Amino acid sequence: MSRNRVRGPRRGSIPPYGPVLVTGASSGLGRECALELEHRGFQVLAGVRREEDGEKLLTESQHGRLRYTVIDITDDASVQASAELVEDRWGGLRGLVNNAGICVPGPLECIDGEQFRRQLDVNVVGHLAMIRAHLPLLRRSNGRIVNVTSGLGKAAVPFLGAYSAAQFAKEALSDALRRELGPTGVHVSVVAPGAILTPIWTKVSRAGEQALADTAPPVAGLYRSALQAFLEGNAQQAMASRTTPEDFARTVLRALTDARPRARYWAGADARRMARLARLLPDPLLDRRFRAVTALVGTPGTADPRP
Repeated sequence: MSRNRVRGPRRGSIPPYGPVLVTGASSGLGRECALELEHRGFQVLAGVRREEDGEKLLTESQHGRLRYTVIDITDDASVQASAELVEDRWGGLRGLVNNAGICVPGPLECIDGEQFRRQLDVNVVGHLAMIRAHLPLLRRSNGRIVNVTSGLGKAAVPFLGAYSAAQFAKEALSDALRRELGPTGVHVSVVAPGAILTPIWTKVSRAGEQALADTAPPVAGLYRSALQAFLEGNAQQAMASRTTPEDFARTVLRALTDARPRARYWAGADARRMARLARLLPDPLLDRRFRAVTALVGTPGTADPRP
């Protein structure tokens, strides 16, 4: 199948449960979400990075209601093409699930401007582009927008500052859109998952190590032990988490189907707890809770190991 084409018949009437577009469906939470929504009766258009990802997803589809298209949400032409596909096939859109995203980990001192812009471009600017392009289709169906953030959208964690900044921005974007679009019949909700075991944690660990490798040795040495301990702790937390990708997918389903959709849904006790702490604790107490994360910063034995 060629790029920006969707397999299946041409435009027809909008099905009762309607078409839903899910970005970031190549793997992890997005993949699980696309399959769950198809199982529940939606017509699903899965946005993937590569055609091979889409073909693999098709083999896992059990009901014949899932299609895929390759979307780069940071490319305006690709985003517009996805809207034209939905227009051509269904003429309207019941739901847009903005799940695609990346995580740029590392101390902010070690993250250059290009990396930081990339973090915001994918996790914030790209999602706004998707929303703007698909809004006419959503209005026709009194559709819903689900923006996926995380517990880090309410509290900034050391060594995930760039990611937290993007999640904070997406939370603000969602608040503004909910208030602006509500009068037109388009509902906007946030789904914030906590730690869930998916392939993203391996990617985050590799990216964190690369951030240090790309940083001047004296600066990298300040953070190496602390960052490595943090990344290992993150992976362990995900492995120990009782929240599953299925839990996330069911939460997205609720956001799309509740008679009175909430502004925010939490997928995982840790995400809810983080939001509660950020709301209730004064900054000094919240800072104290994160001291264990940064305790090894600048400690002896953190010199750059490179020859």
